[in-house]
Amino acid sequence: MAESALSEPQPAQAALPDAELLVFEQPLNERMRTFLRLDFLYNQALYHNEMASQWGSRAALASLIDILAITTRGDVRSDVLKELEAQLASLNEFQSRPGVDAQRLKTLIANLLRLRTDLAGAGSAFLQPLRDSEFLSAVKLRSAIPGGTCEFDLPDYYFWLSQPDELRMRTFSQWLALLRPLCDAVAELLWLTRQNGRTRAEVASGGTFNIAFDRDHPLQLLRISLPASTGLYPEISGAHYRCNVRFLAWNGLTSRPTQTEEDVAFTLSCCT
Repeated sequence: MAESALSEPQPAQAALPDAELLVFEQPLNERMRTFLRLDFLYNQALYHNEMASQWGSRAALASLIDILAITTRGDVRSDVLKELEAQLASLNEFQSRPGVDAQRLKTLIANLLRLRTDLAGAGSAFLQPLRDSEFLSAVKLRSAIPGGTCEFDLPDYYFWLSQPDELRMRTFSQWLALLRPLCDAVAELLWLTRQNGRTRAEVASGGTFNIAFDRDHPLQLLRISLPASTGLYPEISGAHYRCNVRFLAWNGLTSRPTQTEEDVAFTLSCCT
């Protein structure tokens, strides 16, 4: 755990305000990939559910089905609980260190303990009601077919979508409540991981940059920030111990991107 999560907020990591920066994240292990996808889908479901429209409900349900697909591939709940335990152990080590914001540390530990209690209390079958739902199963099955959720394919789905907005939103909120212990914990773990990042300014000579990692201290996440005004974005390839980055110029939707030959200043954050 880096001390940045236990100290006062630092100034912006670049001269430009955050609103003018693009941040690109690259997970470096399967667990982090799963966490990022779950967090993305959960926030997408929340957003669309609040739109109070039939199309919003369709989009929200599509995100929910994707979340269920991810959680069936492995024991995500167990992975999250293990990560919560690891973070708690790391935070507890800071209690005897000088210079640590004690109140901030206490708040972080209390929050992690609450999330661990909520997720553990939900039980291993906390998503079973969603998986057993014939309604959701039918929508999931037809969603694999292009246009497969049209009204003539799923008349009961169409009937549900035709119900008052408040009723649909209330039903969907009940489904999301089953996911909340997992997704809230994932969101907190991602926040801590980002806070733990060691940030430094770098320059990619000729638009390319190589990153080597310490094998004894594996990283979980890379974050690359650069001004949106550059018109560039990073393409990152590699694995646990080494990554290659090349910066590409956006040339519109009808032309292929090209690697820039200019030196590119950017901010790199390596998160454990």
